[in-house]
Amino acid sequence: MDILLIGGLWLDATVWSRVASTLESLGHRPVPLTLPGQGDGAATATLDDQVAAVLAAVDAAPGKPMVVGHSAACALAWLAADRRPERLAKVALIGGVPTSDGQPYADFFEVRDGAMPFPGWEPFQGPDAADLDEAARRKVAAAAVPVPEGVARGVVRLTDERRFDVPVLLVCPEFTPAQARKWIDAGDVPELARAGHVDFADIDSGHWPMITRPAELAGILAAAAQGA
Repeated sequence: MDILLIGGLWLDATVWSRVASTLESLGHRPVPLTLPGQGDGAATATLDDQVAAVLAAVDAAPGKPMVVGHSAACALAWLAADRRPERLAKVALIGGVPTSDGQPYADFFEVRDGAMPFPGWEPFQGPDAADLDEAARRKVAAAAVPVPEGVARGVVRLTDERRFDVPVLLVCPEFTPAQARKWIDAGDVPELARAGHVDFADIDSGHWPMITRPAELAGILAAAAQGA
């Protein structure tokens, strides 16, 4: 199966390299995506540009792909379900949940000179980054791509209720499946509360399992693809 891999904020496609190699060995075709403004040098990219890039990858897949979103990019994966519900086999969300209609995509940190730079590790102290050693932190920070303002402050628009028919896997790194279920049941994640089929997978990692637990993450994604 084609497995489209979308990295979260500040990450380019290379963050998936070890996950992709394991997925290939398991018989799948991983497609790490280079997003406009996050790997192609387009500093003025918008959220619409990123959505278009994801949809182009979906349309190029020979069959029904699984779309994987990490962190903020869980919203991009869910937007693919909204725009192409009949084309997707499954959506996998890693360390994040879908953004609701009408909400900003990722207006989380200060924007300077038209972009949202990586804010350093202070906001991610605790479970998020507990399994990243100093070398890994330096590497991530050095490679971080400032997110264009037009992406970070873009507004998510969801229009097709058929998205709720697309099966979802929620991969839980720095939080547990039990915590995620509690959030959904409490109405804190309205998109997943309405989804028809949501599975959960636990992974003992921080927020970036593609860096710290790539083989385990690939195994989870491969199993999800196999069951799609």
